[in-house]
Amino acid sequence: MSRQIAIIGSSGGNLYNLGGKDPRRLLGEILIQMESADLSCAALQFIAAEASMDQAKPDTRATLYSWKMSQDEPVIAAQGTLQEVNEAARQLDQDIAEQISLGEIDGIIVMSADPEGTNRLVFEAAARHKIPVTGTGGTSMAGIQSRGVHVIAASGTTGTTNRTRAVTFVTSLCKHWRMPYRPVIGSSAGAGTGNDALSSPWKRINLRGIMMASLPGFIAMALILAASKVPGLSSLSTVFELMIKALPVILAVIAAKQVSELDEVSIVAGIVAGVLSTEGGIIGGIIGGIGAGLLVHYIFRKCVEWRFPATTVNIAAGGLAGLISGLAVYFLIAPIALAAGEGIRGLIEMLVSFSPAIAGLIAGLLIWPAIIGGVYHAAILPIVLLEMERTGNSFLGAVDMVGLVMVSAGITLANIVAPRDKGEAAVAAPGFAMNMGFGTFVEAAYPFMFSNKLVFGGAIMSAGLGGLLVGLFEVRGTAYVPSFFAPTLSNNAFGFTISMLASLLCSFLITVILNKLSLGRRPKADVSM
Repeated sequence: MSRQIAIIGSSGGNLYNLGGKDPRRLLGEILIQMESADLSCAALQFIAAEASMDQAKPDTRATLYSWKMSQDEPVIAAQGTLQEVNEAARQLDQDIAEQISLGEIDGIIVMSADPEGTNRLVFEAAARHKIPVTGTGGTSMAGIQSRGVHVIAASGTTGTTNRTRAVTFVTSLCKHWRMPYRPVIGSSAGAGTGNDALSSPWKRINLRGIMMASLPGFIAMALILAASKVPGLSSLSTVFELMIKALPVILAVIAAKQVSELDEVSIVAGIVAGVLSTEGGIIGGIIGGIGAGLLVHYIFRKCVEWRFPATTVNIAAGGLAGLISGLAVYFLIAPIALAAGEGIRGLIEMLVSFSPAIAGLIAGLLIWPAIIGGVYHAAILPIVLLEMERTGNSFLGAVDMVGLVMVSAGITLANIVAPRDKGEAAVAAPGFAMNMGFGTFVEAAYPFMFSNKLVFGGAIMSAGLGGLLVGLFEVRGTAYVPSFFAPTLSNNAFGFTISMLASLLCSFLITVILNKLSLGRRPKADVSM
């Protein structure tokens, strides 16, 4: 039979700014971790004010949450002014104290409670029955301990997050009862647990995910590069150089957060590691971030097991993890990572310089099979980002725009202008708008390409033509930006524009012709009587 837990507290003073202002998310994270440990919630008394308790007044709006056994979730028990909610909370305090006296509560989780007011009866009962208590809130926990309550772990709130507090609470209780517990990651917004255990951070290392999540930083850099070319804005070139140095930090933060899944703690570790990894370029940033994420996980777990205060756990995990990983990159890995990046860029430049037109043609012909086969995000996108790290634009980025985005735009436009049936026009219109307006969602062309092999062949041919022109004009550019704006981010606006128009028109004309031929081959309906 699972242990029964009571959750007691309020949105607090300092806690208010560290998760307390969103009570459902705060409580949801605790419930997720409790479920992982086979602990059940038997009672809840949580007062959520609409301001920090340090500034709250009797007329401040507040909400009282209690536990609904039949729904197995937190419910609103009362709403009104803080004074009115406190009155309702005192009745709930009496009810939970009775549960403790009847032996229905095995442990208590506390956050910024009021042992002298709205929670007095609960802690008096907990002291009498030696109920183990764990919680945060320096002042409240000191007051609870002074009443003789059996406190097994106590900490301040500073530096904690919803997840780190929840993991600390449940770890303390499970260690006290010698129960197994594996923290989980998952939505902290309510019901349900994640599928990935916090004890398996290696499984969350995903280079493709790190690259995709970091892409906005590269696009921001490209925008600054374009703006620096405008007369009167040449001073932005120094900003561009600064942003190049920031790219490893961005990648390190993304990597650390994805690997550790410990919110702000992992972000801090990623920043520290990223700053120390800048000499290794974006490869160094990725390595530093992954290392920081792994170390955050292990340091956090060990500190919790050793019963460090939650604030100290966060400081140790975030600070030490970032330092250790970052210093390892700074002194050992940075030269190797930088050389690897330069080697990949050098290889691309060598192939392109040998015959730009042939390189563009081959890249264009292969880019659709690459994205359909899953190779694009795994191999091509990282190379695009490596190219952009140095110059702010990319040869393969230009091929991406002309070979994927413009070809998709041409196919969808054809199915708006000359569809095989009216339903296809409705399907094509949103895709065309996204291709032109955002430089993405090339998958909009899939329904038309997969339903007609000749349209598929036309897409590959059009992409090859666009790639050929990119090579002839020696264009460097990027996708993932509005198509009308993309030429301004390239090194050759005229050449990029011609290449984009050629791909779009070629795929458009091929698709229109094939649609017309398809309509012509359809048997006419028999209208005879």
